[in-house]
Amino acid sequence: MKVKEIAFDKQKTGKYRFDIIDLKSILNKKPDDHSQFEHHKLSFFVIIIMTYGEGKHSINYQDYDFKEGTVFTLRKSIIHKFYKTNAQGKFLVFTNDFVIRHSDEIETKKIFRLFNEMLCSPNLQLNNSEFIEIENLLSLIEKEYFQEKDIHSIEIIRNLIQVIIHKLFRIKTKRGRNFDDKYSTSFNSLQELVERDCFESKKVSYYAKKMGVTSRTLNNITQSVIGKSAKSFIDEVLILQIKRLIFNSNLSFTEIAYQSGFDDATNFFKFFRKKTGYSPKEFKENFK
Repeated sequence: MKVKEIAFDKQKTGKYRFDIIDLKSILNKKPDDHSQFEHHKLSFFVIIIMTYGEGKHSINYQDYDFKEGTVFTLRKSIIHKFYKTNAQGKFLVFTNDFVIRHSDEIETKKIFRLFNEMLCSPNLQLNNSEFIEIENLLSLIEKEYFQEKDIHSIEIIRNLIQVIIHKLFRIKTKRGRNFDDKYSTSFNSLQELVERDCFESKKVSYYAKKMGVTSRTLNNITQSVIGKSAKSFIDEVLILQIKRLIFNSNLSFTEIAYQSGFDDATNFFKFFRKKTGYSPKEFKENFK
């Protein structure tokens, strides 16, 4: 069983690499190569704004409840799936170069931090006034995309998307989410290393050496940015990569244990249950 990677629809959007999609139209589609109700991987960024009703959405094998005013921010390479619902919502879909094309380095880092589910939860519940504000911006984007459609529209849309991103940043910051600028670059480097090498090593000292810092410094970085120890962060990434391997290969669970760096399959099964509450078999059956 393979997790299908969904490519950006360049034929529909042309060179602009941006699209607005209605939730209802997504749920009613019947793709030939995958099902929207099964796990699939994104190759682009998405801002989901739920405008009516309630339901749930699966992101990286975790279910999130939503209702009117819920916003999801999904980065490329994330795995998600839909559940059938009568709710309504809008999807702002774009590639990374669409938004960062005219952004400076600081702006680019901020954008990627908002969409990084390791830094903060991918869902945000807006209050009434916040929801109205985001809805108004969404209406302006829809007007430019579906009605105006002149030479100015795409730049207006790009700027409105950036305004929405800044608004969401402000809301999360007011609610106590600290997007630490001091260690953000170091954390991004660590995250890239762990996502690449977590099957090779689960030790903090390994990544500290790779980055040329002490294990204590690495702990300071993760504590400052995500409020977790470096070991907890490494284990979190490892579990996610194991989950992806469970769904993206035909390997047995014992083979997955060895491929993910465990010398003893028994230790793998204990580790997975401790971190998820499921055995690998129970997890696959519950989330397939």
